[in-house]
Amino acid sequence: MKQEHMERILKIGVQLSAERDLNRLLDQLLTCVMDLANCDAGTLYLLDGDVLRFKIMRNHTMQVYSGGDGKDPDMMPVPLKRENMCAMALLEGRTLSVDDVKESREYDFSGPIRYDALTGYHTRSMLAVPMCNRQGEKLGVLQLINAMDDSGTVCPFPEDMALVLESVASQAAITIQNVRYIQDIKELFRSFVRVMSSAIDERSPYNGSHTRHMAAYGNRFLDYLNEKAVSAGKEALFSAARREELLMSIWLHDIGKLVIPLEVMDKPARLLPKQHTAFLHRMELLRMQGEIDRLSGRITGAELEDLAGRTRRAEELVEAANTAGFLSDETLAALEELSSRTFTDRDGQKKPWLSPEEYAMLSIRKGTLSQEERNVMESHVTATGKLLSQIRFSQDFSHVREWASSHHEFLNGSGYPRHLTAEEIPEEVRILTILDIFDALTADDRPYKPGMPVERALSVLKIMAEKEGKLDPGLVRLFGESRCWEEL
Repeated sequence: MKQEHMERILKIGVQLSAERDLNRLLDQLLTCVMDLANCDAGTLYLLDGDVLRFKIMRNHTMQVYSGGDGKDPDMMPVPLKRENMCAMALLEGRTLSVDDVKESREYDFSGPIRYDALTGYHTRSMLAVPMCNRQGEKLGVLQLINAMDDSGTVCPFPEDMALVLESVASQAAITIQNVRYIQDIKELFRSFVRVMSSAIDERSPYNGSHTRHMAAYGNRFLDYLNEKAVSAGKEALFSAARREELLMSIWLHDIGKLVIPLEVMDKPARLLPKQHTAFLHRMELLRMQGEIDRLSGRITGAELEDLAGRTRRAEELVEAANTAGFLSDETLAALEELSSRTFTDRDGQKKPWLSPEEYAMLSIRKGTLSQEERNVMESHVTATGKLLSQIRFSQDFSHVREWASSHHEFLNGSGYPRHLTAEEIPEEVRILTILDIFDALTADDRPYKPGMPVERALSVLKIMAEKEGKLDPGLVRLFGESRCWEEL
């Protein structure tokens, strides 16, 4: 092997080992090998079961460059049969060379001949190099076409080129396998994250699509931001790595809800079920005692009718207040009056129509959670941080814990749990927060409120950004422009 070949092989090895994207790796590999062999065309196949699939095609004369974008060339796969030269090279694990395909009777070259007839190309010399790793596992084939001499004339491939290309193919096979391992590990982790996210959402009959919706909105919103930047002549704002890290944060942002009690997370009404049952039982007891008092002559029929009417109206008030999204001053005043009513039970003890605990819960102005319950619910972001601290994230996902556990922080410092301010909140968290609030406002599966129309939700976001200073005004405006929710 010539010194210059050895140096180029080393350079190619360094170049390939630095690449972690499989599509770019395959593209670089074929380009490097074609340059090293000084040939006009080439194809890279990867083994898939019992066929070789086209992954990358290059033909300088025909100006064909297919497969580098991750989409396989639209070509039928090559069966692993001995009459196919590329398949034979892989089956026998050795490099095969043909000086002129039209004169060869050893292999079936009907495919290249048909291609030549359709395109006017002239396939002559061909070299097929198998790609196998150190364990002998077959990965694919490099097929090179039409070697050229120094004057650019098509010629047979030099005999010493086989050893050169075999060395490159061996390095490439190891790199391809390593990249595949990395991809498999990443996909395993992504699958685990999606399963965990589904477990969180499925744990409750409410809010069952929240994270999935956010991920879909996020994907489209990031597409919009990138397209807008590119159309303005700038670089895309979110690289593939930055985008994946943010989407991972979205999938994991609510993992802390795994430790929140369901009676808090799923609370559809202000009163707990046992409190609600106790109140209704108390009203029924009042009516029964009234009936006994009427039969005993202690009250009149009219007084009994008045008592029954007042208990029914009390029930109606409690039912309405129990599930209302927001309580008016009038309703709160009526609840206060109800809480002041008392009755005397059969033991002679004075009891309230509405217990202090029931009154406290029913008097929650907005939503269904008491302050104590709200504190428990809000603790899910702290729990998210603690749970994610147990995961050893790679460098590519080094910000996931920070971003995921900060999605309730506001730019004006009024968020939780750390009360961060604008200069402490990165753009990724600002986006995550907007997605979270938008889906919470529009969701129609929440136990404590109906979903808002989209335009009203956008107005709420605008108020939070421009009047309250909680959200990023620019991102809120771009989010509204993107209409990223419409395809869902």
